[in-house]
Amino acid sequence: MNTNTHDITLTVNGTERELSVEPQTLLVHALREELGYTGPKVGCESSLCGACTVHVDGKPVKSCTLLAVRADGTEITTVEGLDDDSDGLHPLQEAFQEEHGLQCGYCTPGMLMTAASLLEETPNPSRKEIRESIEGNLCRCTGYQNIVNAVESAAEKMAKQEAGD
Repeated sequence: MNTNTHDITLTVNGTERELSVEPQTLLVHALREELGYTGPKVGCESSLCGACTVHVDGKPVKSCTLLAVRADGTEITTVEGLDDDSDGLHPLQEAFQEEHGLQCGYCTPGMLMTAASLLEETPNPSRKEIRESIEGNLCRCTGYQNIVNAVESAAEKMAKQEAGD
């Protein structure tokens, strides 16, 4: 082992991955550059934009603010692993497409991961709750209205799936 690197193990989207990282490597860079998960975007690198949001042990985390060595042993879900059934798109992804909740797409992975966390905790959120949950994610294209519509639509889709419709 190189004395300037640390060996870590991350379980990303259900697959255990081992890698060596320098102590100052941010999780977003480890995911993108070392492991090839390009869903999390590098935007501001100061937790302002939310484009890098992933789930770490089930909680949304801006991966540009977490050192990879601090994530050792955790379970990480990126937008690539959002639909764990592998049968197509997650209801959020479908709704973003149907409701035109994306334009350039840069913020979309972070928006999806943040919204997924909201819907896990609050299956039927109000529009105000949706807006509050995504306020840490910046979008320069959409004006947010269609994003809120998409999250609302996804909540309805997921409720129908739960009910077996």
